[in-house]
Amino acid sequence: MTMRTRITELLGIELPIIQAGMSWASSCAALPLAVSRAGGLGVLAAGPMYPDALRAAIREIKAGTDKPFALNVPLYNKNSAIHLDIAEEEEVRILVASQGGPKAHLKRFHDRGVKWVHVVASPAHAQKAEEAGVDAVIAVGGDAGGHPAPDEVSAMVMVRAVVKAVKLPVIAAGGVADGAGVAAMLALGAEAVQLGTRFLMTPEANVHAAYKEAALAAGISDTTLIGRGRLPVRGLKNAFSAEVDAAERAGMGEDELKALIARSNLKMAALDGDMAQGKVEVGQSVGLIGDIVPAGEVVANLMRELYEARARLVALN
Repeated sequence: MTMRTRITELLGIELPIIQAGMSWASSCAALPLAVSRAGGLGVLAAGPMYPDALRAAIREIKAGTDKPFALNVPLYNKNSAIHLDIAEEEEVRILVASQGGPKAHLKRFHDRGVKWVHVVASPAHAQKAEEAGVDAVIAVGGDAGGHPAPDEVSAMVMVRAVVKAVKLPVIAAGGVADGAGVAAMLALGAEAVQLGTRFLMTPEANVHAAYKEAALAAGISDTTLIGRGRLPVRGLKNAFSAEVDAAERAGMGEDELKALIARSNLKMAALDGDMAQGKVEVGQSVGLIGDIVPAGEVVANLMRELYEARARLVALN
């Protein structure tokens, strides 16, 4: 099963399915390797990784498949320069960059034939990335988990706006957990779809069992956004998010609020299993997911459902 789009041709993948780079969840070889083997694009998340572990994971993926994979590097990360050096030294062919400007890095990697995909959260950001010379953009909607669009515009609107704003191929992200959602994003003009929460709910995702259990039990209205007006984070509602929400409503001072938000982090939930005080990052699509299945099976199911959705549309008179 294959499907050709500008993204599949650009990145050399068989299917327009991309697994999001998720700190901890895909900061290991297992998840991106499984997705790439299945014909999608697996993405290794460099963010929390030590240099030796990152090198080892890249080499493990390369040893496990000759299919394309990508490395996600958040440019704001204090170790981003080290991660980019490792990407160059280990000859990673696709970079997915976020939370920073690409211009200073593009020539270095383009000279080596590397494809640079940049995460954007508005049409204006997409245009700037296009002007800088990136190869493609990922348009993230406010319904996505982790760090979504700060203005909370849904993926349905964001993706369409970005498609209209740039000539580059666009990858849609946010609010998608099944093939019908993939079909919807392709209908909007996207050339591929990035899914995070769906791939979080796999055996290969490197997060605590309690994290997956909490996500499995969640409904579509069980996420919230904290840190509005700063660097927002979408995750499951819990004791910590309720405390932040109450502080914001009470008009807590900026410095105090910043300190409160910094008290929690993703690692507490992802590695330690603290569902009450950790940041349990998932998107609104968590409520559409009812099982934990292998990542390769997720890819196959997405494509089967995509073709079923397309057939339904073709049958309409």
